[in-house]
Amino acid sequence: MLRERWLRGAEIRRHWVPWSGISPHLAIAVVAAEDQRFPGHRGFDLESISKALRERRPRQRGASTISQQLAKNLFLWPGRSLVRKGLEGYLTLLLEGLWPKRRILEVYLNVVEFGPGIFGAAAASQLFFDKPARELTPGEAALLAAVLPGPKRMSAARPSRYVRERAAAIERAVAGLGGTRYLARL
Repeated sequence: MLRERWLRGAEIRRHWVPWSGISPHLAIAVVAAEDQRFPGHRGFDLESISKALRERRPRQRGASTISQQLAKNLFLWPGRSLVRKGLEGYLTLLLEGLWPKRRILEVYLNVVEFGPGIFGAAAASQLFFDKPARELTPGEAALLAAVLPGPKRMSAARPSRYVRERAAAIERAVAGLGGTRYLARL
């Protein structure tokens, strides 16, 4: 997380851009990859949480929404504990109550880590594709979204076979959601 890396003195690349400076292809790719029910839930995807709890092996399936991830990235520390999860839940409710969905997604896309020390859509787009975030193609956006589960071990610049396959699956999911029109109600 940004705060943790900054405190350790690690190199950090970030540049904030407004919603209009982010490609709609990236916004929908991230929603398709991370939280397909984002426009309709109030911070928690109860169906995904239920599925995750039914899994036999722990940590087999993630159930955190974009809102929950944003609460964690903005305000909390990494790691797993009931205290952190409780605070995350409280902060998620606050974010959902105070900000519209578009703002939540805008901030998330500006603070999420896309590679080691690379925070936000603008820094990732410039570093990996040598272009502004608003000019990302659907394929480039899918590659960025594909690395989100593990930005320290996966690369959008040098995608492994797994990352390329995940990006292709994200592009199919985007098409299944109806493309960028899916986010029109934000």
